[in-house]
Amino acid sequence: FRMWYSAGETYEPNVLAYAESTDGIHFRKCRFNPIFVCDKTHPYEQDRIGGCQVIHTGDMGYLLFYIGYEDINTARICVARSDNGVTGWERSRHNPLVEPDRGAWDGDACYKPTALWDEAAGKWRLWYNGRREHAEYIGLAECPRRNLFD
Repeated sequence: FRMWYSAGETYEPNVLAYAESTDGIHFRKCRFNPIFVCDKTHPYEQDRIGGCQVIHTGDMGYLLFYIGYEDINTARICVARSDNGVTGWERSRHNPLVEPDRGAWDGDACYKPTALWDEAAGKWRLWYNGRREHAEYIGLAECPRRNLFD
C-alpha cells in the first residue's frame, strides 16, 4: 500500500510526504520525507503546498495534483509528475491548472483537488473546493489535453 499525505503545521500543512505498508494498517514513513516542498521561484507556491491526490498513469508516470499557496489565503491547483511517485518530481509548465477567478464564487482560493481522466469524454475532470470570503463550494474544471506536461 502506498500513501501520499500532507504534513506540517496545524492550520494548513506545508509539505507532502510518503509512507508504505504491507498490510494497509501499519505504515512506515519514507526515510527522506518530505518528498515534495514548495518552490518559491513560482508565485503560486510562495507560502506552502498541500492537499494532494496521486494517480498512476501508463503514459505520464505518477501524477501529483496538489495545492500551491501564494499565501495562507490564496490557493491554486497544480500538477507534477514522477516516474516512481516518490522522487524526481517535475512540475507542469501549465501550472497552475485552476486558479481563483476574482469576483466569482472561487475568487479567493481553489484547493482540495480530485482528478480523473474520463476516457469516454476524452478529457480530465477535476473537482475542487472554491472559496470566496467565508462561502465555500465545489466546482468542476475540465481539460481536453491528455498530457498535462506537453
